[in-house]
Amino acid sequence: MNKAYLIVGSNMGNSKELLLHATSIIASTVGAVTRASSFYATAAWGNENQPDFLNQIIVIDTNFTALALLKALLAIEKKMGRVRTFKNSPRIIDIDILFFNNEVINTKNLIVPHPEIQNRRFVLIPLNELAPTLIHPLLNRTIKELIISCKDSLNVQKI
Repeated sequence: MNKAYLIVGSNMGNSKELLLHATSIIASTVGAVTRASSFYATAAWGNENQPDFLNQIIVIDTNFTALALLKALLAIEKKMGRVRTFKNSPRIIDIDILFFNNEVINTKNLIVPHPEIQNRRFVLIPLNELAPTLIHPLLNRTIKELIISCKDSLNVQKI
């Protein structure tokens, strides 16, 4: 059994309902959701001229490989109506793999751990709620330590 940490986000429509729906689909198709953080609101990162995001971290147990999981998550995004237009565009749903077991994966289609974890408070804050002592396998630092050194100043508000 594999353990994956995912971040689910949305800034279009009823974001909370969309996150709940995505989590439900993940649970019924990819693997059991074993934990979920609170919901967190934050300003858009990268392209700031768009609505705020609602994000949540979920932890799943899955029999999928990392690449099979990526493929399944992309299919869920598409099924839910995500259309990729430009980088950091508004999105109805966004699902990213943050960690997959303790693996380090670097392929054309998938990089795990997600390469921006340590730079994004909207990822670190909800991740800290679930796993403050989780050690980033490349940086050899806990999530709690990464928050302290994170230079991102975006406000992350627990809902």
